[in-house]
Amino acid sequence: MKDSNYYAKKLNSQNLFKAYDTHIPRIKQYLNEEIEFVRRNLTGDERVLELGAGYGRIVKELASSCKSIVGIDISKESVLLAREYLKGIHNAEMITMDVHKPTFKSKFDVVICLQNGLSAMKIATDESIKNILRMVTDGGKIYFSTYSEKFWEHRLMWFEEQSNKGLLGEIDMSKTKDGVIICKDGFKAITHTPEDLKKIGELSGYEYQIQEMDESSIFLIIHKE
Repeated sequence: MKDSNYYAKKLNSQNLFKAYDTHIPRIKQYLNEEIEFVRRNLTGDERVLELGAGYGRIVKELASSCKSIVGIDISKESVLLAREYLKGIHNAEMITMDVHKPTFKSKFDVVICLQNGLSAMKIATDESIKNILRMVTDGGKIYFSTYSEKFWEHRLMWFEEQSNKGLLGEIDMSKTKDGVIICKDGFKAITHTPEDLKKIGELSGYEYQIQEMDESSIFLIIHKE
């Protein structure tokens, strides 16, 4: 099974909801701290776009901290669940859209791609970064995050939990190492090093910074000045 279709066809909608319904305290902390990192950098006046928004978990959490927020996801099932999940939040919207083929006519002040979306959506290429930059206003920012190598044991524990729930295939422990998790059904989850993020920052052509958070995430923040 190709990774690009895995989240759209298998780890989507209710299954994705179950994946984030974790019983591991350190994972709960990590998920919360990623959101709080972005929240601390919002003023409340921004138009925000989330790439790979799933069922709207992050959209819902950030809606009260910005002017408006739109989430896009390639899975129609996830978007339908998200619209129900976000019902009553009037400044939040979910749209089915391929991040590689964006169709927005307006631009956003902040674009976020958290939860190792660089890997899940395969957007660490020159063309993909340029597509994303075109959606950002001058003076706006992009937030990418990936896993810190210090978080490896917790991340593996979380994937094992998902596998035990039947959300992922059985993890191939003989091939899972060095930041890469491989399942026996063909699924492969990579991560990006600070050096990888530096290359992406340089590809953008804009000022950028790399910051580790909570010993769990590494953020790349690109400033479109």
